Amino acid sequence: MELNKIHNENCLDTMSRMLDDFVDLTVTSPPYDNLREYKGYSFDFENIAKELYRVTKEGGVVVWVVNDATINGSETATSFKQALYFKEIGFKLHDTMIWHKTNAMPNISKKRYTPSFEYMFIFSKGQPKVCNRITENCKYAGKTIQTYTTNKESIMGYKNRKETKKVKPLHNIWSIKVFGTNYGHPAIFPEKLAKDHIISWSNENDLVYDCFMGSGTTAKMCILNNRKYIGSEISKEYVDIANKRLIKYKTQNKLF
Repeated sequence: MELNKIHNENCLDTMSRMLDDFVDLTVTSPPYDNLREYKGYSFDFENIAKELYRVTKEGGVVVWVVNDATINGSETATSFKQALYFKEIGFKLHDTMIWHKTNAMPNISKKRYTPSFEYMFIFSKGQPKVCNRITENCKYAGKTIQTYTTNKESIMGYKNRKETKKVKPLHNIWSIKVFGTNYGHPAIFPEKLAKDHIISWSNENDLVYDCFMGSGTTAKMCILNNRKYIGSEISKEYVDIANKRLIKYKTQNKLF
């Protein structure tokens, strides 16, 4: 199967040509709820989930970024139903992460708070083989801070210690700005979100798949971070947008 290419077809057709245990990592965001009729095409969630399990390598990961629509005054909870189905077919729910949108659009409803996050479910096929945790600078690195300690007599006291760590792993809530340029696609990934997941759950030269490639963000971040990729995108319009966006990066990295 041709790598470093976005295939203009249903992702089920792409995965049907993959061998078992073929992909190291999937990073994707599916259409959901009232958006499930995508560009006139239907979204066959259960069969897609089953195929993702088949083509994912042992120790591989699927990053599933999803949200719930509000219909008739109620959130659908489709995201939770999908997470439970992934578990039912064999995946482990390795982590439930949150993408906090730091510049979310204000909610016009007067009866609920502004929605400003999406779920990022991390499914693994067995124990994840890769976890390169993203780090951030420690606020008190190199400073002396006061901490509590309990002695053998269970009497609370104090001690001072010097914080020597310069960095610490991020928490599982990632605050990332919604991407400003949509390239003609209605729901583009932030590049940082795709990049950080690719770095976290794969190594260089691993194969990353996006079954809903859209405008090509996952592919771009794979190219820039030395990963191979395969994409599926059923809309020719979006494939053309993605290919125009990627051409200079593919040329620079000699992926033709």
